[in-house]
Amino acid sequence: MDRLLATLICAFVVIYLFKVDLKESKGYSPSLWIPQAWMVLAVSRSISRWFDPGASSGSADAYLDGSPLDGGIFLALIMMGLVALAGRKIKWGELIQGNVWIWPFFIFGAVSITWSDYPFVSSKRWIKSFGNVIMVLVILSEDRPYEAFGTILRRTAILLVPVSVLLIKYYPSLGRGYHMGIPMYTGVADQKNGLGVICLLSGIYFFWEATLNSRRRAKSILLSNTPMPLVLILVPMIVWLFYMANSATATGCMVIAGALCLLGKLSIFQSAPRRVPWVMFLGTVFIVLAQYLFEIKDEVLALLGRDSSLTTRVPMWGSLMGMVENPIWGTGFESFWTGERRALIRERWGDFIQAHNGYLEVYLNLGVIGILCVLLWFWSGLRGATSRLSTDYSGSILRLCLVVAGGVYNWTEAAFYGVNGMWVALLVGATEPITKRNRHIRRHPVGSHGN
Repeated sequence: MDRLLATLICAFVVIYLFKVDLKESKGYSPSLWIPQAWMVLAVSRSISRWFDPGASSGSADAYLDGSPLDGGIFLALIMMGLVALAGRKIKWGELIQGNVWIWPFFIFGAVSITWSDYPFVSSKRWIKSFGNVIMVLVILSEDRPYEAFGTILRRTAILLVPVSVLLIKYYPSLGRGYHMGIPMYTGVADQKNGLGVICLLSGIYFFWEATLNSRRRAKSILLSNTPMPLVLILVPMIVWLFYMANSATATGCMVIAGALCLLGKLSIFQSAPRRVPWVMFLGTVFIVLAQYLFEIKDEVLALLGRDSSLTTRVPMWGSLMGMVENPIWGTGFESFWTGERRALIRERWGDFIQAHNGYLEVYLNLGVIGILCVLLWFWSGLRGATSRLSTDYSGSILRLCLVVAGGVYNWTEAAFYGVNGMWVALLVGATEPITKRNRHIRRHPVGSHGN
């Protein structure tokens, strides 16, 4: 097919799907478009990279300074998010008390700027990272917070999935690349794992919508609240992009999230929601025992097309841990990959700017204290989601999918930094929603069911 014709067809498909979506997506405030824009930017290539596709973000100066254009856009979105929250008159005291274990991570991160090698750079990165929290609070202060996040994921898929297919097939200079001399397919993302995140978040949404969104209890997995054109057009594209991305981490997380949704659909759990956390606990124990007794890790990695060294990551992790001078409090917020350390890492391991392990990444920057903050944050998210299973079953299952998938994802990729779609999803899952009693928001006409 001619490239121009393919582009026109892609544009028509995107416009048509948005038109279908807007007819169905009613009852949300206009402010939801703020985190919508943030999410699109978080999972795709930065604006500056689109204007200059050949630019390298790997140089020391580029890594430290960042892009003024991107920084200005993110700052503008943060300011708009703060204005939206101010208009909702949130009772911040109750919000902080309801999410007591999330704030220490960002508070300690702000304090750690004082011992960073580059305090100004760390300050800018902290503001961008905290912008994820601002966007999540805008989402969770909607009348139907989890359906609102589902809408964001659906619209992100509508825009980015067809365009990724277009770039891979017809614009190889934009939609493909090379990693260690091996071709990779990136679509609208910077690299294949970024494309995997787009597929993962889109896949979680469609799986949850088809099985558990309770606004319209579906008797068939093919009948959901999502308009059928979106399902018939986007789902095959997502499956194809999963295959092209070849991201083992995203694929594994999708299997786990899909299994949670399917288990959650069973009547034995819907009639007794408290059984869900027990099954999750027993499943974890089973996996740990299977690894201890039969060492199944290598077989699982082989099934995903990876070796036991996780593509040289495990040896690199040991080397990185040996470079931490202050294991208790780390090197400062997002400042490990700077200065002499960056030069040593590049010489030995290549041009990396993250540890490909979220927990190690936190340790490198914030030490043991940062790791404890993250673990308490995960525990808080799991506890909050399971405690609401009886009152908001479908929303709680989505929260569990986001927290569990995010926790597994961070084992081989790092998502606790920067403007990151997986971090936004994790925060949505781990943060207690802003209830109607502790905020005022202009009411909009909604359906009969709300989260």
